[in-house]
Amino acid sequence: MESSSSSSVVLPWVIFLCGAVLVHPNPTLPANQSASLILPLKAMQIPNKLSFHHNVSLTVSVAVGSPPQRATMVLDTGSHLSWLHCAGAAAPPSSFNSGASTSYRPIPCSAPTCTNPISEFSLPVSCAAGNLCHVILSYADASAVEGSLAADTFRLDESGTTFPGTVFGCMVSGSSPNPEEDSKATGLLGMNRGRLSFVSQSGFPKFSYCISGRDSSGVLLLGAADYQWLRPLNYTPMIQITTPLPNFDKIAYTVRLQAILIAGRPLSVPESVFEPDHTGAGQTMVDSGTQFTFLLGPVYAALKSEFLNRTAGILQPVEDPNFVFQGAMDVCYRIGDISRVDLEVALPSVTVVLGGGAEIRVSGERLLYGIGGNRYCLTFGNSELLGVEAYVIGHHHQQDMWVEFDLVNSRVGLTEFSCELASRRMGLES
Repeated sequence: MESSSSSSVVLPWVIFLCGAVLVHPNPTLPANQSASLILPLKAMQIPNKLSFHHNVSLTVSVAVGSPPQRATMVLDTGSHLSWLHCAGAAAPPSSFNSGASTSYRPIPCSAPTCTNPISEFSLPVSCAAGNLCHVILSYADASAVEGSLAADTFRLDESGTTFPGTVFGCMVSGSSPNPEEDSKATGLLGMNRGRLSFVSQSGFPKFSYCISGRDSSGVLLLGAADYQWLRPLNYTPMIQITTPLPNFDKIAYTVRLQAILIAGRPLSVPESVFEPDHTGAGQTMVDSGTQFTFLLGPVYAALKSEFLNRTAGILQPVEDPNFVFQGAMDVCYRIGDISRVDLEVALPSVTVVLGGGAEIRVSGERLLYGIGGNRYCLTFGNSELLGVEAYVIGHHHQQDMWVEFDLVNSRVGLTEFSCELASRRMGLES
């Protein structure tokens, strides 16, 4: 999640893309194309953009260049530009070697991509030495990367589906709170609604994913998910605005948040607190680049109070009342041996209610994240402690849900579904 827009455990893993089953015959087809590209998601641990150590990020394994070089990229629906660490003196071992690719093309300062105003960048595009189009990207954890715009061929599967001329950032320097951990990924795959995002450039009208809640295969699908066994999806419309607002990210997947329920009862907060204000602050974004779900201060305070009241005498809070896990999560407990069944009974469910009737229900072990020493923290955090003026629905609370981003009809579809079962039905290996 880029800082210009907003802000990314119970289970320590990440998602890797492997081979494909169905192949999109021609990525340049118009938006009414019917074929889809399906890839399995595998689980591993890797950090994400937010300042949580050893977090879970969703990553895709792609091939870039000619001959192809393998790259592990964080899948981020909160970012508009894909980028790779490019080989250099200070680059991590996993970097992309642009000099070894015969299809690599740097984008000059005179190119329309560089000369036209690009408001989607948090910092202005400039012209660097060598007539290169220079970009800087900054993120919510105060990390940043910079380099030059370029184009090359991207491949997402083993059967020849290519996306030639894909624009991305070839980054040669940056700063990060966790440089050693961040070096495990080669870069980031931007998937929001910006014109330079990978999904916009590739021309797919829809894409979906199912994030496994267990150590088994999930799914990433580019194209339409025409499967009867996935129906019905509950759709919530994307919010669109025409007037530019300083604190509203117009290319994010913004939906309408209507209520937060705890144990089926709405929090005691005014409905107006869920609406963006006159500056655009307070939008609600679906962001795969953010791990947990973050709420604006007043709503988080109400959830915290109610959750503590309902777990009093059941769970033992951490003794230090000033303890805040990684600066954003301060509802934490000491818990010994407890089963998932016990958690389902002991903990009140939290439901995120969206416009159009779509809901995300969080219960049991997904409400808590183990941070070591028998300590667990609530997987909802205070976005204002992150310096983010928005509600952010992270990928931890999207586990074992089919999530569809319908770009043509400007809506997001949700339904609870076993990702392991989806993988089997699509013929993917577990």
